Amino acid sequence: MLERFGTFMPRILTLCGSLRAASSNRSLLRAAERAAPAGVVFEHFEGLGELPHFNPDVEAGPLPAPVADLRARVELADAILISCPEYARGIPGSFKNGLDWLVGGPELPGKPVALFNASPRASDAQAALRLVLTTMSARVVDQACIAVPLLAGSREAEAIAVDPELRPILERGLAALLAAIEPPQSD
Repeated sequence: MLERFGTFMPRILTLCGSLRAASSNRSLLRAAERAAPAGVVFEHFEGLGELPHFNPDVEAGPLPAPVADLRARVELADAILISCPEYARGIPGSFKNGLDWLVGGPELPGKPVALFNASPRASDAQAALRLVLTTMSARVVDQACIAVPLLAGSREAEAIAVDPELRPILERGLAALLAAIEPPQSD
């Protein structure tokens, strides 16, 4: 699968929509890293809770350090992998705030994005995420958007990654996301 990349190592940035340390969404992202083919580089953005409230006036001056960090990581990524819970049938406010900080920058448009869902019942947040991300000109890769039923199972990343029913779902989503990455042009 990675032969088309040559020596290039695709870089996937994960964004977790939950602030909880024991989040099933965070475990799902860590499991995806464990299930990924060798040669794929994962980076996990953990600064969601440090982002200030979005204020478009702030974009004119120097960006707050957590915002500059988020934008730099998005810019360096070849693809974005998001796993986000659903609160009150929508996107958690803290995660929407993080996305709002990306609206004014050039980092996200055209970038392939996969939505991994840790609860198949949480379809409203997924629909809202898709709407927000496509409005922001991200390229949501439909085949890479998966639902992994974690409600009744283990929430440990390693257990998810080796589960014979869950691992193929992860691999299918990752394969579709990797297929959407444009390898750099050789000179």
